[in-house]
Amino acid sequence: MLDLGLGLVRVLGLGLVLGPGEDGHLGGRPEPAPRAHLFRHTWAMSTHLQVAVETARRALRCYIYARISQDRTGAHLGTQRQIEDCHALAKRLSTPEVEYRVVRVFEDNDLSAYSGKPRKDYIEMFAGLEDGDATVVLAWHTDRLHRRPDELEEYIALSERRAVATHTVQAGLIDLSSPSGRMTARILGAVARQESEHKGVRISRKRQQKAKAGEWGGGIRPFGWGVPTGETRKKVVKETGEEVTVPVLDMNKEVPEEAEALKYGTKLILKGGSVLSWTRWMENEGIRSTLGNVMRPTDARLLLMRPRNAGIAVYKGEEIGRGGWDAIVDEAEFRGVVAILSNPNRQSARGAKPRWLGSLIYKCGLPGCESTMKCGRAGSSSKPSYRCITGHGGTRQAHKVDEYVTDLIVERLARPDAVDLLAPGPDNVDVGELQVASEQIRRRITDMAAALGAGQMEMPAFIEASDVARKQLEGVTKQLARAARVDPLVDLVGAVDVRKAWLELGLDRQRAVLRSLLDVTILPIGRGRRPDGEYFDYQAIETKWKRGA
Repeated sequence: MLDLGLGLVRVLGLGLVLGPGEDGHLGGRPEPAPRAHLFRHTWAMSTHLQVAVETARRALRCYIYARISQDRTGAHLGTQRQIEDCHALAKRLSTPEVEYRVVRVFEDNDLSAYSGKPRKDYIEMFAGLEDGDATVVLAWHTDRLHRRPDELEEYIALSERRAVATHTVQAGLIDLSSPSGRMTARILGAVARQESEHKGVRISRKRQQKAKAGEWGGGIRPFGWGVPTGETRKKVVKETGEEVTVPVLDMNKEVPEEAEALKYGTKLILKGGSVLSWTRWMENEGIRSTLGNVMRPTDARLLLMRPRNAGIAVYKGEEIGRGGWDAIVDEAEFRGVVAILSNPNRQSARGAKPRWLGSLIYKCGLPGCESTMKCGRAGSSSKPSYRCITGHGGTRQAHKVDEYVTDLIVERLARPDAVDLLAPGPDNVDVGELQVASEQIRRRITDMAAALGAGQMEMPAFIEASDVARKQLEGVTKQLARAARVDPLVDLVGAVDVRKAWLELGLDRQRAVLRSLLDVTILPIGRGRRPDGEYFDYQAIETKWKRGA
């Protein structure tokens, strides 16, 4: 700029100094201007020209967008490098006439563009471009912006509407205003999508190999396993970026406290207990999930139905063989729990948890009514009473009915012949043989699927053979489940003090014994006192033993 000013000065500043000539007229005798005057004139011209040039320089508002699919450390290092390269690109693109001025930076860290999950910063950037806040997008490569054709087409339409230019560090200018530029963008998008799909296949295959080898596939530590090996590794906390040292865990070794909790929960369900009672037991014992949370009944139910508990490996929801980790429960017990918790007719708590022995178990004795009784406070009475769920008929004091039924059950199970009430177990059931048969059938199904994929088996033959194998597997699984079931009476029959053993069961198991042993029907009665002077009529409680007399 200074050179330009001096050049002009040479032309203008060294002008002619006109003075009187020898003939007395103003003439053309050239004479240099004073040095100080020339300096002031040169500086003024240079400053005015610089201001004029800077005023004429056009500034283009630019967005930088960076994304990385997987950030294992949480340190944002991948996106940070992209952002630095994009800032450098903005400087290279800038000229004396045009400045590429970065006004905002958008960053989606640890988020795949191929997965279809919403990208918060990308959505915000798209809205800003739509509003005209910027007209240039800088990215490291086009695959940082898009990996799905539908998203790319939306971006192309926006670029045409708002005259948005896209510059990339790796692929240069992507001119979406021209047919050839759009074609290039679509080709690059197709390549990026193919790369994502290929990567997905590789990852899926690796996980499948791990599952077949019985190895832990990664993720949150599974409840029941993960013993420290004594080694440590570095980990970056995503929320804070802080690097911490964590122990290396052996996912094949069981954690004693959690393993005992799984065993207890499995036995509890097989004896007629509920998932809710198991979660309450764990809360009282201070046992938490692997994330440190109180176990919820929905999560606890899925935990008990997890094949890993029995040492069974799973891939994409299908059992594929034995795992390499310690089995915590027997396979027969696991099958029994799954059968019980999967039963659509299973009585489960909906709404408030029953607090009385006969809630929704005792039957209404009004002729023609097939409903059950529930417990509540009826009319002006302050005492909990049983009443038909339909609302008709009278009420019965709940504590008196439950005491009467409890006395019947305890008295019957305290007799010497109570052992005859125990349900017989499956005859001649070889659990070990059933487990071997189960694994062989599953392996046969897997082999048939592989043969179909390799073209060695036709689809009709595969369907027919696999249907037969699955029916056989279903039969074996049912036998295993039956072999694992435990009679609800088993902890009462033969007990030294049956009443004490009854009280130790807990309400849910008491209700399981009631369902298994006795039918109770509450008959309608009139108002007022009974002939013996009592208001409560025990003769209106009709009972029928389901086992024995």
